[in-house]
Amino acid sequence: MVTAAQALRRLRRRLRHTRGARWLLHEYAMLPSRWWLVTCVFTVSAVLVAIGVVGDRRPSASRVDPAVVRVITEALGRVSTTPVRVKRVGYVRSAFGTAWTDSTDAAWGRNGCDTRDDILRRDLRDITTAATDDCPTAVATGEFTSPYTGDWISFRRGAGTGTAVQIDHIVPLAYAWDMGAGDWSEATRTRFANDPANLVAVDGRSNQDKSDQQPALWMPARRGFHCQYAVQFVLMVDTYGLRLDLPTTRTLRQALGRC
Repeated sequence: MVTAAQALRRLRRRLRHTRGARWLLHEYAMLPSRWWLVTCVFTVSAVLVAIGVVGDRRPSASRVDPAVVRVITEALGRVSTTPVRVKRVGYVRSAFGTAWTDSTDAAWGRNGCDTRDDILRRDLRDITTAATDDCPTAVATGEFTSPYTGDWISFRRGAGTGTAVQIDHIVPLAYAWDMGAGDWSEATRTRFANDPANLVAVDGRSNQDKSDQQPALWMPARRGFHCQYAVQFVLMVDTYGLRLDLPTTRTLRQALGRC
Protein backbone atom coordinates (compact mmCIF):
# COMPACT_ATOMS: atom_id res chain seq x y z
CA MET A 1 0.00 0.00 0.00
CA VAL A 2 1.41 3.38 -1.03
CA THR A 3 1.09 6.01 1.68
CA ALA A 4 0.15 9.62 0.98
CA ALA A 5 3.73 10.75 1.67
CA GLN A 6 5.13 8.14 -0.72
CA ALA A 7 2.65 9.18 -3.40
CA LEU A 8 3.67 12.81 -3.03
CA ARG A 9 7.35 11.94 -3.33
CA ARG A 10 6.60 9.90 -6.46
CA LEU A 11 4.68 12.79 -7.98
CA ARG A 12 7.53 15.18 -7.24
CA ARG A 13 9.96 12.87 -9.06
CA ARG A 14 7.61 12.64 -12.04
CA LEU A 15 7.23 16.42 -12.17
CA ARG A 16 10.97 16.85 -12.50
CA HIS A 17 10.73 15.08 -15.84
CA THR A 18 7.46 16.70 -16.96
CA ARG A 19 7.88 19.23 -19.72
CA GLY A 20 6.70 22.66 -18.64
CA ALA A 21 6.39 21.76 -14.97
CA ARG A 22 9.84 22.60 -13.63
CA TRP A 23 8.75 26.08 -12.56
CA LEU A 24 6.45 24.38 -10.04
CA LEU A 25 9.38 22.81 -8.25
CA HIS A 26 10.69 26.29 -7.56
CA GLU A 27 7.40 28.08 -6.91
CA TYR A 28 5.96 25.46 -4.57
CA ALA A 29 9.03 23.93 -2.93
CA MET A 30 8.14 25.26 0.52
CA LEU A 31 4.40 24.59 0.49
CA PRO A 32 2.80 22.07 2.88
CA SER A 33 2.14 18.59 1.53
CA ARG A 34 -1.54 19.28 0.92
CA TRP A 35 -0.72 22.24 -1.33
CA TRP A 36 1.96 20.15 -3.04
CA LEU A 37 -0.70 17.58 -3.82
CA VAL A 38 -2.92 20.21 -5.44
CA THR A 39 0.00 21.49 -7.50
CA CYS A 40 1.11 18.03 -8.60
CA VAL A 41 -2.32 16.89 -9.70
CA PHE A 42 -3.09 20.20 -11.38
CA THR A 43 0.08 19.85 -13.46
CA VAL A 44 -0.39 16.17 -14.20
CA SER A 45 -4.02 16.88 -15.14
CA ALA A 46 -3.04 19.53 -17.65
CA VAL A 47 -0.52 17.17 -19.23
CA LEU A 48 -3.08 14.35 -19.36
CA VAL A 49 -5.67 16.52 -21.08
CA ALA A 50 -3.08 17.49 -23.67
CA ILE A 51 -1.91 13.93 -24.32
CA GLY A 52 -5.15 12.05 -23.89
CA VAL A 53 -7.49 14.40 -25.72
CA VAL A 54 -5.88 17.17 -27.68
CA GLY A 55 -3.22 15.06 -29.31
CA ASP A 56 -5.44 13.32 -31.82
CA ARG A 57 -8.72 15.26 -31.52
CA ARG A 58 -10.53 12.13 -30.38
CA PRO A 59 -12.17 11.86 -26.96
CA SER A 60 -10.41 9.37 -24.72
CA ALA A 61 -10.31 8.57 -21.04
CA SER A 62 -8.01 10.83 -19.02
CA ARG A 63 -5.51 8.62 -17.23
CA VAL A 64 -4.87 9.35 -13.56
CA ASP A 65 -2.02 7.74 -11.65
CA PRO A 66 -3.40 5.03 -9.29
CA ALA A 67 -1.23 6.44 -6.50
CA VAL A 68 -2.98 9.79 -6.90
CA VAL A 69 -6.38 8.10 -6.82
CA ARG A 70 -5.47 6.36 -3.55
CA VAL A 71 -4.34 9.63 -1.97
CA ILE A 72 -7.52 11.39 -3.12
CA THR A 73 -9.72 8.58 -1.87
CA GLU A 74 -8.04 8.95 1.53
CA ALA A 75 -8.70 12.69 1.40
CA LEU A 76 -12.37 12.13 0.58
CA GLY A 77 -12.65 10.00 3.70
CA ARG A 78 -11.60 12.89 5.96
CA VAL A 79 -13.77 15.60 4.40
CA SER A 80 -16.59 16.77 6.66
CA THR A 81 -20.07 16.07 5.35
CA THR A 82 -23.57 17.41 5.71
CA PRO A 83 -26.73 15.45 4.84
CA VAL A 84 -27.78 17.78 2.02
CA ARG A 85 -26.67 21.06 0.49
CA VAL A 86 -28.43 23.98 2.14
CA LYS A 87 -28.13 27.15 0.11
CA ARG A 88 -26.72 29.87 2.31
CA VAL A 89 -27.99 33.44 1.94
CA GLY A 90 -25.64 36.20 0.89
CA TYR A 91 -23.84 34.66 -2.08
CA VAL A 92 -22.78 37.09 -4.80
CA ARG A 93 -20.00 36.59 -7.33
CA SER A 94 -18.23 39.70 -6.04
CA ALA A 95 -17.74 37.99 -2.67
CA PHE A 96 -14.94 36.07 -4.43
CA GLY A 97 -13.28 39.22 -5.74
CA THR A 98 -13.29 40.82 -9.16
CA ALA A 99 -13.74 38.15 -11.82
CA TRP A 100 -10.40 36.86 -13.14
CA THR A 101 -8.37 39.40 -11.23
CA ASP A 102 -4.60 39.29 -11.43
CA SER A 103 -4.41 40.80 -7.93
CA THR A 104 -4.32 37.56 -5.98
CA ASP A 105 -1.83 35.32 -4.22
CA ALA A 106 -3.06 32.29 -6.19
CA ALA A 107 -0.57 30.63 -8.52
CA TRP A 108 0.20 32.93 -11.50
CA GLY A 109 -1.29 35.89 -9.66
CA ARG A 110 0.32 39.29 -10.28
CA ASN A 111 2.03 38.08 -13.46
CA GLY A 112 0.64 40.84 -15.67
CA CYS A 113 -2.20 38.77 -17.18
CA ASP A 114 -5.62 38.00 -15.76
CA THR A 115 -6.58 34.49 -14.65
CA ARG A 116 -8.73 33.77 -17.72
CA ASP A 117 -5.77 34.37 -20.02
CA ASP A 118 -3.54 32.23 -17.80
CA ILE A 119 -5.93 29.28 -18.13
CA LEU A 120 -6.42 29.75 -21.88
CA ARG A 121 -2.65 29.76 -22.30
CA ARG A 122 -2.39 26.56 -20.22
CA ASP A 123 -5.25 24.59 -21.78
CA LEU A 124 -5.29 25.62 -25.44
CA ARG A 125 -2.85 24.35 -28.04
CA ASP A 126 -1.32 25.91 -31.18
CA ILE A 127 -1.93 29.34 -29.70
CA THR A 128 -0.98 32.75 -31.00
CA THR A 129 -0.75 35.75 -28.70
CA ALA A 130 -1.30 39.47 -28.92
CA ALA A 131 -0.84 42.34 -26.50
CA THR A 132 -3.96 43.82 -24.88
CA ASP A 133 -4.49 46.47 -22.24
CA ASP A 134 -4.68 43.71 -19.61
CA CYS A 135 -2.03 41.25 -20.82
CA PRO A 136 1.07 41.52 -23.03
CA THR A 137 0.71 37.88 -24.10
CA ALA A 138 -3.05 37.42 -24.29
CA VAL A 139 -4.22 34.37 -26.23
CA ALA A 140 -5.44 35.54 -29.64
CA THR A 141 -6.18 32.16 -31.25
CA GLY A 142 -5.94 28.52 -30.27
CA GLU A 143 -7.78 25.23 -30.24
CA PHE A 144 -8.63 22.52 -27.76
CA THR A 145 -10.91 19.62 -27.00
CA SER A 146 -13.41 20.34 -24.26
CA PRO A 147 -12.70 17.79 -21.50
CA TYR A 148 -16.40 17.83 -20.60
CA THR A 149 -17.70 16.71 -24.01
CA GLY A 150 -14.81 15.79 -26.28
CA ASP A 151 -15.89 18.50 -28.74
CA TRP A 152 -13.10 20.14 -30.76
CA ILE A 153 -13.25 23.94 -30.47
CA SER A 154 -11.33 26.70 -32.22
CA PHE A 155 -10.84 29.90 -30.26
CA ARG A 156 -10.42 33.38 -31.67
CA ARG A 157 -10.39 36.40 -29.37
CA GLY A 158 -13.23 38.78 -30.05
CA ALA A 159 -17.00 39.00 -30.00
CA GLY A 160 -18.68 35.70 -29.15
CA THR A 161 -15.61 33.82 -27.94
CA GLY A 162 -16.75 34.09 -24.33
CA THR A 163 -19.75 31.97 -25.27
CA ALA A 164 -17.93 29.21 -27.15
CA VAL A 165 -15.05 28.84 -24.69
CA GLN A 166 -15.50 29.44 -20.98
CA ILE A 167 -13.41 28.86 -17.86
CA ASP A 168 -15.19 26.62 -15.37
CA HIS A 169 -14.73 26.47 -11.62
CA ILE A 170 -14.66 22.73 -10.98
CA VAL A 171 -15.95 23.41 -7.47
CA PRO A 172 -18.57 26.09 -8.20
CA LEU A 173 -18.23 29.29 -6.23
CA ALA A 174 -21.84 29.21 -5.03
CA TYR A 175 -21.40 25.62 -3.85
CA ALA A 176 -18.20 26.59 -2.04
CA TRP A 177 -20.08 29.45 -0.39
CA ASP A 178 -22.72 27.06 0.89
CA MET A 179 -20.10 24.59 2.12
CA GLY A 180 -17.95 26.94 4.18
CA ALA A 181 -16.49 29.67 1.99
CA GLY A 182 -19.00 32.16 3.38
CA ASP A 183 -16.89 32.20 6.55
CA TRP A 184 -13.58 32.85 4.76
CA SER A 185 -11.73 36.11 4.41
CA GLU A 186 -12.12 37.96 1.12
CA ALA A 187 -8.47 37.22 0.27
CA THR A 188 -9.03 33.45 0.67
CA ARG A 189 -12.16 33.56 -1.48
CA THR A 190 -10.29 35.51 -4.16
CA ARG A 191 -7.48 32.97 -4.13
CA PHE A 192 -9.98 30.10 -4.41
CA ALA A 193 -11.76 31.74 -7.36
CA ASN A 194 -8.45 32.15 -9.22
CA ASP A 195 -6.69 28.95 -8.18
CA PRO A 196 -5.57 27.16 -11.40
CA ALA A 197 -6.17 23.79 -9.72
CA ASN A 198 -9.89 24.62 -9.68
CA LEU A 199 -10.11 25.96 -13.22
CA VAL A 200 -10.40 24.39 -16.65
CA ALA A 201 -11.24 25.67 -20.15
CA VAL A 202 -14.44 24.02 -21.40
CA ASP A 203 -17.15 24.46 -24.01
CA GLY A 204 -19.62 27.17 -23.09
CA ARG A 205 -22.70 24.95 -23.26
CA SER A 206 -21.38 22.56 -20.61
CA ASN A 207 -20.47 25.42 -18.32
CA GLN A 208 -23.95 26.87 -18.65
CA ASP A 209 -25.61 23.48 -18.11
CA LYS A 210 -23.54 22.87 -14.99
CA SER A 211 -24.20 26.30 -13.46
CA ASP A 212 -23.55 25.94 -9.68
CA GLN A 213 -24.56 22.29 -9.46
CA GLN A 214 -22.60 19.81 -7.34
CA PRO A 215 -21.49 16.37 -8.64
CA ALA A 216 -24.57 14.66 -7.21
CA LEU A 217 -26.61 16.66 -9.73
CA TRP A 218 -24.14 17.19 -12.58
CA MET A 219 -21.11 15.39 -13.97
CA PRO A 220 -19.40 15.95 -17.35
CA ALA A 221 -21.13 14.32 -20.30
CA ARG A 222 -17.82 12.67 -21.23
CA ARG A 223 -17.62 9.78 -18.78
CA GLY A 224 -13.92 9.32 -19.47
CA PHE A 225 -13.29 12.58 -17.61
CA HIS A 226 -15.23 11.61 -14.47
CA CYS A 227 -12.18 10.25 -12.66
CA GLN A 228 -10.10 13.36 -13.19
CA TYR A 229 -13.06 15.61 -12.38
CA ALA A 230 -13.58 13.77 -9.10
CA VAL A 231 -9.87 13.96 -8.26
CA GLN A 232 -9.73 17.71 -8.73
CA PHE A 233 -13.04 18.31 -6.95
CA VAL A 234 -11.87 16.43 -3.85
CA LEU A 235 -8.47 18.15 -3.96
CA MET A 236 -10.04 21.57 -3.78
CA VAL A 237 -12.55 20.65 -1.09
CA ASP A 238 -9.89 19.02 1.09
CA THR A 239 -7.30 21.73 0.54
CA TYR A 240 -9.63 24.57 1.45
CA GLY A 241 -11.47 22.76 4.24
CA LEU A 242 -14.90 22.76 2.61
CA ARG A 243 -17.72 20.35 3.42
CA LEU A 244 -19.52 17.99 1.04
CA ASP A 245 -23.15 16.96 0.92
CA LEU A 246 -23.58 13.20 1.35
CA PRO A 247 -25.07 12.54 -2.15
CA THR A 248 -22.03 14.27 -3.69
CA THR A 249 -19.67 12.26 -1.48
CA ARG A 250 -21.23 9.07 -2.82
CA THR A 251 -21.00 10.30 -6.42
CA LEU A 252 -17.33 11.22 -6.05
CA ARG A 253 -16.50 7.92 -4.36
CA GLN A 254 -18.15 6.02 -7.21
CA ALA A 255 -16.22 8.05 -9.81
CA LEU A 256 -12.93 7.38 -8.01
CA GLY A 257 -13.82 3.69 -7.78
CA ARG A 258 -14.05 3.55 -11.58
CA CYS A 259 -10.70 5.23 -12.22
